[in-house]
Amino acid sequence: MIDTNPARRPRELTLRGVVLGAIITVLFTAANVYLGLKVGLTFATSIPAAVISMAVLRLFRTGTILENNIVQTIASAAGTLAAIIFVLPALVLVGWWSGFPYWTTAFVCAVGGILGVMFSVPLRRALVTGSDLPFPEGVAAAEVLKVGAESREGGEESARGLRALLLGSLLSAGFALLVQLRLVAGEAARNFKLSAGSATGVSTSFSLALIGVGHLVGLSVGVAMLVGLLISWGVLVPVLTSYQAAIDPIDTVVGAVFRSDVRFIGAGTIGIAALWTLLKILGPIIAGIRGALVASRARRGGELLALTERDLPIGVVAGTIICSALPIAWLLWDFARVGPVAAHPALVIGGTLLYIFVVGVVIASVCGYMAGLIGASNSPVSGVGILAVLGAALLLAAVFGHGGDPARVQALVAYALFTTAIVFSVATISNDNLQDLKTGQLVGATPWRQQLALILGVIFGSLAIPPVLDLLNTAFGFQGTANAGVNALAAPQASLIAALAQGVLGGDIDWGLIGIGAAIGAGVIAIDELLGRVGHVRLPPLGVGMGIYLPMSLTLLIPVGALIGWWYERRASRSANPAFATRLGVLAATGLIVGESLFGVVFAGIVAGTGSDAPLALASLGEAVTVPLAIAVFAGAIAWLYAATLTSGRAAS
Repeated sequence: MIDTNPARRPRELTLRGVVLGAIITVLFTAANVYLGLKVGLTFATSIPAAVISMAVLRLFRTGTILENNIVQTIASAAGTLAAIIFVLPALVLVGWWSGFPYWTTAFVCAVGGILGVMFSVPLRRALVTGSDLPFPEGVAAAEVLKVGAESREGGEESARGLRALLLGSLLSAGFALLVQLRLVAGEAARNFKLSAGSATGVSTSFSLALIGVGHLVGLSVGVAMLVGLLISWGVLVPVLTSYQAAIDPIDTVVGAVFRSDVRFIGAGTIGIAALWTLLKILGPIIAGIRGALVASRARRGGELLALTERDLPIGVVAGTIICSALPIAWLLWDFARVGPVAAHPALVIGGTLLYIFVVGVVIASVCGYMAGLIGASNSPVSGVGILAVLGAALLLAAVFGHGGDPARVQALVAYALFTTAIVFSVATISNDNLQDLKTGQLVGATPWRQQLALILGVIFGSLAIPPVLDLLNTAFGFQGTANAGVNALAAPQASLIAALAQGVLGGDIDWGLIGIGAAIGAGVIAIDELLGRVGHVRLPPLGVGMGIYLPMSLTLLIPVGALIGWWYERRASRSANPAFATRLGVLAATGLIVGESLFGVVFAGIVAGTGSDAPLALASLGEAVTVPLAIAVFAGAIAWLYAATLTSGRAAS
C-alpha cells in the first residue's frame, strides 16, 4: 500500500518519467496510426507502456510504482488519441484535403483531447470510485505495476504472481507469433446458407488477449455481448440477406449486409443504450461535480485532503473548458472560410460550438462507462463516431437542406467531418483516461498528477500524429483516392464515417436501420430493468449493443473468456487462500493481454519498416491445416495456463 503522507511518499510526476512517457508516446502513436489505417484496429498502449517503463526504471534505484504509473498514463493517452485516424482521413477520402495540415491536425487532436480530460475529471468520482464497473484494462495495468513493484521486494506470493503474469504473456505472444509465421490461423470464418434465400456466418479470431478481457469483465458483460452477437448473426443477418436478390457469392453478400446494414442497427442500439446509460449515471455525475466543488472549497479553507482524493481543481477544469471555446471557434472558422458555412458564420459556428460541448459531455460520460464495462480496446468508439457524425450532419442539413450542388454538398460534408474529428478526440481520450485513473486508484496515485500527465500525453500525441499521417498518405495513399498506390491503406472506419456524412447531406441514408436498432435497445433496456428488480443478474444494454455492432470475430471469445474466468474463480474459492488464488487468475488473464499487446507493438514496427503485410510469413499451409492446428494449440494453451495457475494458487499457504 502506498503511503499517502507527502513527507514519506515516493516520487510520482518526475522529469524522467515525463521524458520516458514522451518517447514511448511517439513510438506507440506511430505504430497505432499505421496499424489502424491498414487494418482498422489499434492496440491498447497502457499495459505495454507500463511493462517498458518498469524495465527502464528498474535500472534506477529510485524508480517507483507511482512513477511507472505516470509513464503508462502519458503513453496510453497518446496511443489512444491515435484513434483520430478513424475520422481525419475521411477529409482526404471526400477530396477536401490532399494531405494533413500540420498545425490544424495537431490543434484538433490537442483541443479535443484536453476537453476529453476535463470532461472526465468529475467522472472519476462517479465511475471510478463510486461504481462497481470492472475496468478490465485499468485493473490489468494495476496488477502489472503491483507485480513489478513486489518483485523488487521478493516473497513467495510476488514470485508466484510474476510467474503467472509471465506465463500468460509468453503464451499469448507466442501464439501471436505463430499466427504471423502463418503456422496457425489467426481467425476462422465460415458463411453458410440457412435456406434458399438467407444466410449467416460464424467467425472468431484466435486471440488469447480476448480471453483475458473476458475473464476481467466478468460473466454479466460476457452474456450481454453473447446476446447481442446472437441477435446480430442469428436474426438480423439471416433476415436481411433474405431480402437480397441473390446470395452468391455468399461471403460477399453476408459481409456487405453486416457492414452496410447490421452495423447501422448496432449503432442505433448503442445510441439508445448510451442515452439511457447517461440518464442512469447522471445522478453520480452530478454528485461527482458536487464532490469536486466541496473538495475545492475544503482546500481553499485550509483542510488537508487525502492525496488520493485530489483532482484538478474544479475551477481550473471549468476555466479550461470555457477557454477552449476560442481555439475551437477559430479552427472551425478557419476551416469553413470557403463554402456555404462562410455565409452564416455566427449561426453555424455558434451552433457547432454548442453541439461540441453538449455532445462532448455526453460522449465523455458514455465512453467512460463503456470503457469501464468492457475496456478501452474493445469499446466501440467508432460507433460513437457514427452517432457524432450523424448529429453534425443533421444540424447542417437543418440549416442548409439536403442535396443540391455537388461542390456545396462536399463543403458541408467536410465541415461535418471536421466537427466530428473534434468530438472524436474527446471520445477517444475519455474512453481511455478513466481506465488510467482506475489504475491510479488501485496503486494509490494522486488523481491531479495523473490528470496532468494525461494532458501531457495528449500534447505529445497531437504533435506526433500529423507527420505520421502525412508520411503514410504520401507513401501509400488511401484506397479510393487519386494518389492510392498498390499498397494503399484501407482506412475502413474513415470510409464508413465519410459515407454516412455524404448519405445524410446527400439525402439518401436509410434511417429505418438506425430506428430498428433503437427499438432493440429499448427492449433490452426494459429486460435489464426487469432483471434488476427480480434478482442480481443484469443484461447491460451497452454490452448487447456492442455485441450487435462489433464483428463476431472480435466478440465471440469475450463470453468464452468470461465463462472461463467464472469457472476459475469458483475453483479458486475452494483453495486454502482463495483471495490469492483469485488474484493469480487475474494476473494470468492480464498476462494474456500484455503478451499480445507487446507483440502488437513489435509487429507494427516490423510492418512499417518492411512495408509488407506479412513480413514474418514462413509457410502457406492452407486453412485445412492451420485452422485445426490453431484450435488445438489455442485450447491447449488456455487449458494449460489455467490449470497451472490453479495449481500454483492452491499450493500457496
